[in-house]
Amino acid sequence: MVVDANSSFITWVLYILQSSWPLFLRGAQVTLIISLSGTIIGFLIGVLIGIIRTIPVDHNTNLFKRIVLKIIDYFLLCYIEVFRGTPMMVQAMVIFYGSAMIYGIRMSPIFAGVFIVSINTGAYMAEIVRGGIISIDKGQFEASHAIGMTHAQTMISIVLPQAIRNILPALSNEFVINIKDTSVLNVIGVTELYFQSNSAAGNNFRYFEVFLITCIIYFIMTFTVTRILRYFEAKLDGPSVYTIHGSQTVPEAEIKISKRE
Repeated sequence: MVVDANSSFITWVLYILQSSWPLFLRGAQVTLIISLSGTIIGFLIGVLIGIIRTIPVDHNTNLFKRIVLKIIDYFLLCYIEVFRGTPMMVQAMVIFYGSAMIYGIRMSPIFAGVFIVSINTGAYMAEIVRGGIISIDKGQFEASHAIGMTHAQTMISIVLPQAIRNILPALSNEFVINIKDTSVLNVIGVTELYFQSNSAAGNNFRYFEVFLITCIIYFIMTFTVTRILRYFEAKLDGPSVYTIHGSQTVPEAEIKISKRE
């Protein structure tokens, strides 16, 4: 396809798609890899911190355990506040260049991107998971402790399955944010979608057409991710109608459960 300054907008868009699609494809792949890996690792960090920060401490807890939990809680709180209170772009530059300058650690840009997105997401997920755990009725904690279950057993068998269902919308939101926020990682040389779009735009100086295509690609990725996660949310909700089997004196009954919005 041949284009010149007098070519139409559509012609330029088609030309850019034809000539630069490998750049867009590579950029979208890197964006998805970093955002997906960062969200999963960040979620695991958040679950771990959420469990630790909800360990019950009362007057029956021995002094040593109380002191250790207090110190751990203090450091976890510092981590959460620092990473929630500073922009990810600044964190990326501090960690990437700081680790090379102070400790001599030279990370590859993609590894650094996954690392930065993971610990940034972990700080947000820690509070989201803690909120999900706290939202579970206290009676369930008391009942599990009454039958001799430890805090870990209570979390794994009773609380976390319910809490994770409750925080799925927030997890979906965090994933979508990560897809968009990976664009700031171009400051440390990560060749994600925004970085590749800049390269494509620099080849022909058609910034509007290039970033319009980029905008559509971002929208397709976020829209698809949202729909997939909503599908899993609906699956976790289970069927909307349950049938309770009856007995000789009581007939079976059908119960309809209202779906969550």
